[in-house]
Amino acid sequence: MSRKLRMGLIGGGPGSFIGRIHRIAAELDGEAELVCGAFSSSPERSREAGEHYRLPPQRVYASYAAMIEQEKALASDRRMDFAAIVTPNHLHFDPARLCLEGGFHVVVDKPMCFSLEEAHSLQELAARTRTIVAVTYTYSGYPMVKQARALIAAGRIGAVRKIYVEYPQGWLSTGIERDGHKQASWRTDPAKSGAGGAIGDIGTHAAHLAEYVAGLRITEVAAELRTFVAGRRLDDDSAMLLRFENGAGGVLVATQIAAGEENGLRIRVYGEKGGIEWAQVEPNSLIVRSLDEPMQTWRAGWGYLDAAAATHTRTPPGHPEGYLEAFANIYRAFYAALREHSSDPDLDPGRYDFPSIADGVRGMAFVDTVIRSAHSDMKWTAFP
Repeated sequence: MSRKLRMGLIGGGPGSFIGRIHRIAAELDGEAELVCGAFSSSPERSREAGEHYRLPPQRVYASYAAMIEQEKALASDRRMDFAAIVTPNHLHFDPARLCLEGGFHVVVDKPMCFSLEEAHSLQELAARTRTIVAVTYTYSGYPMVKQARALIAAGRIGAVRKIYVEYPQGWLSTGIERDGHKQASWRTDPAKSGAGGAIGDIGTHAAHLAEYVAGLRITEVAAELRTFVAGRRLDDDSAMLLRFENGAGGVLVATQIAAGEENGLRIRVYGEKGGIEWAQVEPNSLIVRSLDEPMQTWRAGWGYLDAAAATHTRTPPGHPEGYLEAFANIYRAFYAALREHSSDPDLDPGRYDFPSIADGVRGMAFVDTVIRSAHSDMKWTAFP
């Protein structure tokens, strides 16, 4: 398949943050274009968004159900190839289900679903319909995160012993959801966000990053969840000990009440012979440590990087790449899978470097495990 892929967008209407991000990232490399959308539960706001995106009125739909049904009815050379779902968590499952049943592939924001049960159901449906699902665990798309993963896989720091991952934010330090803040309102509402607050919103990012970089799965969790803002119905702070499949230990902190913090995701991994450190605020740098050599700072864009980092870098050294490009790297890998899928419907999406539906299910299982751990008298809770 050599043509541009055709994208539909569900959500992302006026006032949406993540909708604009998805649209820019999806089109960054010129491999896809937005052709249709159901941008809001309000037909008027959906129409307004369609005008902003300069879409023909007939491809701007009043609901996602109408969009999927009418796109199915179009000729194969016009209908969308995939849909990106950028709605609040409680509106992930049903549009994804309808897309997969209609033969459309899906990109969905994290966490993948409202509940673990929904996630398992979606995974079974994707397998049955032979469709591909990508989940936007964005930080795995950064080139220097991929470099860290490659160094650890190559044994540069020896067997992994300790993993520290932290994700501090401060934007929910006060009860802004009570003042009508749109993003805060649904994220702190269990009817829309699901059972996890901070642990679902950013804790899943931290857990995915730890497993992705280290190449190891979490096997057990000992967690504490807390809610500091009075009247808030979901956790806004979490801390936990982790155990990994090789016996390594870990610490994960995800909090949205760290006043003054912006988006401070950071990971450190230590092995027998050294360690690595990466921080989202300085994404083009990777700190590499060893027992008997000076600390090094590796930088994006240079020829000494592994192929995994080099192929996901678009600019020369000293030209910063960031969040949008990391998002676009996930889309680019997803597109490669879609193009091969057109001739091989049985391909294994795991061959491509993007977070898959299995990662989405694992994210929901992480939320479930952490909540069970936090409410248990046992020190350790198994991560299935």
